[in-house]
Order: sequence, then structure tokens, then C-alpha cells
Amino acid sequence: MKRYKSYIKTAMCMALALAFTACSDEYMNDMNTDPSKAENIDPNSQLTFAELQTYGDLGMIEIYRSYIGAFTQQLMGCWNTTNYGGQHKIDNNEMNRFWTNLYTTGIKNLVDAEVKTEGDENKVNIHAAAVIYKVYLMSIITDTYGDAPYSEAARGFISGITSPRYDTQEEIYNSFFTELTEAAAALDDKKDEITGDVIFNGDIRKWKKLANSLRMRYAMRISDVSPQKAQEEFEKAFTDPAGYMTSADDNALIEYMELTFNFGQEAYTDYRRNALSQLYFGNDPANNQTYICSTFFNTLKDNNDPRTFALTRCYFDKGLTQSNPNNRIDLTDEMLELGAQFNPSKPGEFWYEPWPDNGYWSEIIADLKERYPDNTNYSNPWLQDATRPKLAQNFLKSDNPGVVMTYAEVEFLLAEAKLKGWNVGATSVEQHYENGVKASMAFLVDNYDCEIDDQDINDYIANHPISALSDEGKKEAINTQAWILHFHNLSECWANIRRSGYPKLKSPAEYGYAADKLTGGYDIPVRLCYPILESSYNKEGYQEALDRMGGTNSWNIPVWWLSLIHISEPTRLRCI
Repeated sequence: MKRYKSYIKTAMCMALALAFTACSDEYMNDMNTDPSKAENIDPNSQLTFAELQTYGDLGMIEIYRSYIGAFTQQLMGCWNTTNYGGQHKIDNNEMNRFWTNLYTTGIKNLVDAEVKTEGDENKVNIHAAAVIYKVYLMSIITDTYGDAPYSEAARGFISGITSPRYDTQEEIYNSFFTELTEAAAALDDKKDEITGDVIFNGDIRKWKKLANSLRMRYAMRISDVSPQKAQEEFEKAFTDPAGYMTSADDNALIEYMELTFNFGQEAYTDYRRNALSQLYFGNDPANNQTYICSTFFNTLKDNNDPRTFALTRCYFDKGLTQSNPNNRIDLTDEMLELGAQFNPSKPGEFWYEPWPDNGYWSEIIADLKERYPDNTNYSNPWLQDATRPKLAQNFLKSDNPGVVMTYAEVEFLLAEAKLKGWNVGATSVEQHYENGVKASMAFLVDNYDCEIDDQDINDYIANHPISALSDEGKKEAINTQAWILHFHNLSECWANIRRSGYPKLKSPAEYGYAADKLTGGYDIPVRLCYPILESSYNKEGYQEALDRMGGTNSWNIPVWWLSLIHISEPTRLRCI
């Protein structure tokens, strides 16, 4: 990465020129033809920009904290998470973030790179990489919102299409399979070098494996609504000579830089650091840390999962400041030794309301009180709020990786494919499952400096065998493990929960929160709503998409790959 630091700055500036000149087809169309701005940008720079934006765009990834992390019930307690996603409150600005940011920047740049390198024998590899990454970013769009512009998207500057058609999600997924297959076949290590790639450092072999692994992901995604197509595509990806992810060395991780977190306006345009880690850190760290949902915490702790206190810790944070972010007192080991009760926030619950019923007397804080009698922070060693588990400190670093896809996920996909009876080799469901669990835990050790002992991993697997479970029980175990793995890949996490149905999550209403339990068969929203401005900027495409959903822009109406569990005529919670 070091040799790319200066390249990254240049790449971002160049790609931003296109982003700001040729904005989305839906917005500011007159800017698409500004003759004073650059029209030709190095496609490698555009790829770099799109990769970094994925987790580096502070204005975009707020959607994870506000909605998606709450829907997956991994995060809960901080104001943003609980107020929006935890209590099912609609806010159009918060829901729009993927749509308005990806279309106008990352996808815009990648489509431009794809079009201008098409048919160029000197740019075969950068063309293929741009296509693969465009597919990945578009999967986030369509899995979040449903039908969306794809075949005509981001072509306002190129083709003058300013009101692109909303492709059906089925059409989009069919395009995914075609484009990924063709891109993997086109990649050639004897041709052009992919420069500035902050995922694979230009490794053609790994780009091929990513394409095939994504084909597996998307095939499994449609396995209920189009089982024959799903099996066909999965098996083709499995047998492709280029292969798929078979070890942690193949992980698709975006590499970010170690930078001081910046809370000023420029933080929204500097994509070189992991902005999701910055959000988790919080703009007001003393009061706005990332709290863990009881659903996630209890699943880990109740099963003696060695990841429990690698992912989550309890901190005394009253001395924490932006200028001194490491000034935290870790109380976790003391609590475990004393048998103190942990009080994770329930779905829909703010960390401060209700105040935790249980607390404990902290010897650590009592000692500090004696040492610093004038410090009011240590005046009361009886702690309640500090018993709320938070995200561990090592996940708040600016150079934490951005997760696109991992080998561990592929093992879980193969486990479920084998369970379905698909032709994916001789390895058993149980072995793929164990491989996935081991890889999930090793992922935390390798990328976040977590301390998880190999013996603890082996003991966990031995104590949680799936061989005696029914097929449905095995499916639940596989996808519950995928849920834990995807803590760091929340868009995929939410998609896989909706697709698989596991883990089974209760509505916040069942805990006494959220105004009403959603109706129509869904306890938790199953999509996010289209931006309201689409009804003005792209009225025809927008209305056509709404008509396919029964005329209502509702987060209670499933996307296409969920349509088999759609219950007719639900009471729809509108997004206006």
C-alpha cells in the first residue's frame, strides 16, 4: 500500500473531477455537459476511487449505523442506530445514502471506465476489473432498494440518458452473472497491469477468483426465487478453471491508511481512511460510542463463543476525548472475574433509556477515586452504564480493512450449496461449515489483532457440531455463523439474513419498542425506500418500479429474490 499513497491522492482528485462534473442521471443533469471539466480520466484512478469510496465515504456509510446495523440487530443503543433502524422510524435522507452517493460517484466512475476501455486490447484487465467492481457496488444498490437503474445508469455524460429505466431485479441479477463470467474470462496476466488497486494490488488471479466467488454469492441469493438458475450459476462458478476463494490470502479487503480521524467538513471527501471505523468511534466519543445489540451479544456469550470479548468490551469512557482517543478504562476482565452482569441494549432500546437495572462495584474505579479524589469522573465506583457492551477498541482504527468478500463466506456458501444437493464436490456440509467457522475467527486475528487461541476455536467447533441437526437446523447454523462473520460487512449481512431467514430476529415491538410491529409478514423492514426526489427527476422510471410493487414506495414490500415469502396485500408503511 505504501507505494500507492501518493497515487491514491491523485486518483481521488481525478475521479472526483468526473463525479462532480458528471453527476447522476437523476440529479443536476445540466452538469453532465460542462465543457470546462475533464472528460478523460485514467480508468485505474477511477477504480481506486470507487474502491476507497466503499467504506471511506463518511456521508454514505452513515446508513450502516442508522439503519442496517439495527436491522441486523448487531448494533443498538447509540442515538442514530436506535432512533432510525431500532425503532423503525422513516427518514428519507438517511435511507437515500447508498443511492445518492454510489450512483453519483463510484458507479459513475466505473461505468465511464468500462465504456472507454471497451474493446481496447491495451486495457483488457482494467476494463474487466471495472466491470466486476461495478457489479459489486450495484448489488448493494439493488439488494437495498430492489428494482433500480442498471443497464442505462450513469450514462448521462456518455449517452445523454438522463432518465434511465429501472431494470427489474431479476434482469439486474441476470446481467450480473453474464458480466462476471465474461470479465473473469477476459482477465489476462499477460496484458495490461491494473495500477492503484487497493484490494488485490493488481493481482489478476485474485480478481478472477473474486468474480467467481461473487457469482456464488449472487446465485445463493436467488436460490429460493429461481432455484434452477441459482444452481446452474453456482455450479458454473464452482467449476470455472480460474477458481474461487480458497484461503484467507484470497480475501477481498480494501486497504485504508492510518490517519487521524478528522471530524471537519473535509472528512466527507477524504476516502483514504475507513470512515465506518470513524463513525464507530463517534463524533462525541465520551457519549456516543458504538453499543452492541443484545441479540448479537447474547448469541455469542450464551454459546461461549471465543469471539464474544474479542468483538465486544465494556469501557469506562468518561475520560475519553477526541484528542485522547485511547483514554479508556477496560472493565471487561474485572466484570468477568466478579461475575457482574452485562447489560446489552435490546432491539429498539437507547443505551441510556431505560437505565440498566444491574450494576456492580468496580475496584478499578474505586482505586482511581482514591488516587484522584478531585476527579469527579471517578466519584461513584458503582457502575451501571459501563456494563453496556461496546465495540472493542481495535475496531475503531482508521486503517481497518473494508470487507468486500472473504474466503470464510465462500465456505459457508459451499456448505449451504452442498446441503441443497448441488454439484460442488465431495467435501461434506459439516467440513465446509467447520472451515468457515475457523476462517471467520482467524479473520479477526489476522486483520484486527484479536486474541483468539487455536484451542478455543477447536473447542467451540467440537461443542457445536451440526452433524446431528436436521437440514433446516444445518441451514440455520450455517447462516447464523455467516451473520457473525458479516459483522464487518453489513450490507451483505442484511441481505443474507433476509434471503436465508436466519438468524430469526424479533421485532423491536416485541421488546416494547418501535411504534408498531410491521404487518404483512415482516417484523423488520425488508428494503429501503427510493429517494422521494426520484418521483421528480426520473418520474417515468420511478413510477414503473412502483407499479411493479403495487404502487407504494414501502420498506415492507420485498425485493424480487424475497418474493416467494411475500404475503399478499400487506398493510404498507409508506416512505413519504
